[in-house]
Amino acid sequence: MSAVPSSTTGVGHDGGNRPAALPALRPRSAVHRVIEWFVEAGLLAAAAFSVFITAGIVYVLVTESVPFFRHVSIVEFLTDRMWTPMFAEPRHGIMPLVAGTLTTTAVALLVAMPVGTLVAIWLSEFAPARLREIVKPAMELLAAVPTVIYGYFAVDFVTPLLQQAIPSLPTFNMLGPGLVMGVMIIPYVSSLSEDAIRAVPMLLREGSYAMGAGRFTTAVRVVYPSAFSGIAAAYVLAISRAVGETMIVAIAAGQQPNLTFNPLDPAATITAFIVQVSLGDLPHGEIGYQSIFAAGVTLFVMTLGFNIIGAYLRRRYRQAY
Repeated sequence: MSAVPSSTTGVGHDGGNRPAALPALRPRSAVHRVIEWFVEAGLLAAAAFSVFITAGIVYVLVTESVPFFRHVSIVEFLTDRMWTPMFAEPRHGIMPLVAGTLTTTAVALLVAMPVGTLVAIWLSEFAPARLREIVKPAMELLAAVPTVIYGYFAVDFVTPLLQQAIPSLPTFNMLGPGLVMGVMIIPYVSSLSEDAIRAVPMLLREGSYAMGAGRFTTAVRVVYPSAFSGIAAAYVLAISRAVGETMIVAIAAGQQPNLTFNPLDPAATITAFIVQVSLGDLPHGEIGYQSIFAAGVTLFVMTLGFNIIGAYLRRRYRQAY
């Protein structure tokens, strides 16, 4: 009887040593190789298509905004304090629109980030499994409500409610739509943050419990820092969603390009201006029409900057387990 190599011996059901059964490796057939090739080609095509779409958007924005900057200098565009491109004496300072965009975004994030993070921690660490299966899908329905509905909800309900506490608050302001926009993007923060928190290994929690920490201390001091890279990605997505929101601010913020960071004042955002001007009344090639794309380039650069910051945070705080 030939000797059995030690690497192939195992313990059988009867307790004796016998050769372990190794699964037979079947060679890939030609059909399997063709299927794999098609799958890989499809994945490559999907990735290339997304890159192509992004490149096409950049191309359109740049080619349409270059004639605008032939008439308006970059210095005037970035430093002028008035934005009146359709007036008899036009002014092309983008800062009033940037101020309105940043203010409404800041108000929205002051609502969405803490509330969404706390909801994510509760869902992941404290909520019973059956209750979590009900609450999470119900909360994600907030992202499915049309933004037009949110806009009229801000004008007809939230702003009158705020006026009871702030009588001087005008009908159109940045506070009301900012709060409503914050409620709208809570699911973006809570859902992605909850997924990141649940990905933290249970060993970290058990180690914290073994050191005498409670559930709340473990969630805040151990789990949250360990999942921060994924939570940062949720924050960046929420910021990008808030910066690009259109209908809520177009309906409830007033569409007045004022250079102010006071959320109690009416103002216009970049997206609201694009909606206001893109009504088909301006002929193609006019400076007013080209201002749409100049504002779009500004919005694109802002969103790109936030995503770069988010990518840095993900790399900076990423932890591999």
